[in-house]
Amino acid sequence: MLSARSSFSAGSAAVALLLATALPAAAAYPDPGRVTGDTGVHDPSVVKRPDGSYLVAHTGDGITLETSTDRIAFRGAGSAFPGGAPWTTSYTGGDRRLWAPDLSYHNGQYYLYYSASTFGSNHSAIFLATSPSGGAGTWTNRGLVVESRAGDDFNAIDPNLVVDDQGRWWLDFGSFWSGVKLIQLNPATGLRQGSGLTGIAGRGGGAIEAPFIVKRGQYYYQYVSFDLCCRGAASTYRVMVGRSTSITGPYADRSGVPMTSGGGTEILAGHGSVHGPGHEAVLADNDGDLLVYHYYADNGTSRLGINRLTYDAAGWPVVV
Repeated sequence: MLSARSSFSAGSAAVALLLATALPAAAAYPDPGRVTGDTGVHDPSVVKRPDGSYLVAHTGDGITLETSTDRIAFRGAGSAFPGGAPWTTSYTGGDRRLWAPDLSYHNGQYYLYYSASTFGSNHSAIFLATSPSGGAGTWTNRGLVVESRAGDDFNAIDPNLVVDDQGRWWLDFGSFWSGVKLIQLNPATGLRQGSGLTGIAGRGGGAIEAPFIVKRGQYYYQYVSFDLCCRGAASTYRVMVGRSTSITGPYADRSGVPMTSGGGTEILAGHGSVHGPGHEAVLADNDGDLLVYHYYADNGTSRLGINRLTYDAAGWPVVV
């Protein structure tokens, strides 16, 4: 995102080592599919509505909303909290920007998990809001889900709601520090259930964030973003994936390297005029799975990226 998502623990030798490591050679990745209109998004999340249209939420003042009827033309639709979100100010310092939303639809309600923090800090929190329509100003604050403080070894940002095969609700989240975490939620409230905290991906304190888990076939696929966001055309974000037969892991990449030990198979990276693609989400649509993300143009502005996902003979996702 814009802040703690792109920060790390000062003095970590592991961070310096990871960020000094050369990126793999550029692959022949496809350009984003055609989108038009209000496509200047950052950290997008998208849901398909019951009427067949699309609702996008992304980082911005009060969480910015966009809509589309055809997945090509997008238009601004206001913000989730046009009057502000005063319950977040102890984490944001009064900044109206809220980050990295996760948008979903369950039981006739829209669920919005989102982050509050300041740049370079892990004094962060994830909150939940719900809405019957998803429209601007219709969202009701349901409260704090999880927070992190300066003394913690994790960072409570970049949430993603996952419902497993047993109908249990989980939230994966995290950025830098000790990596991506998983907590269980109460499906009746959408809030945290119990005190369990499971580490499911990490790079020794280095650049990993923006997790997204989706079940396909026998596997739960965990997508994450490696390296650096939020530097315009100099951003080095790239999309990685691992998988597990259990929601709680262990997750491993194509080579069998555990994601808790820095593993991840790259499926999308910067190429040509597409810089730093990341903060990915997967949408199951009528014509197949889609990878939704942001990237930076040559002029440094963030843009919405959408590509199709296919799966190879071994079941690994491929961006097309």
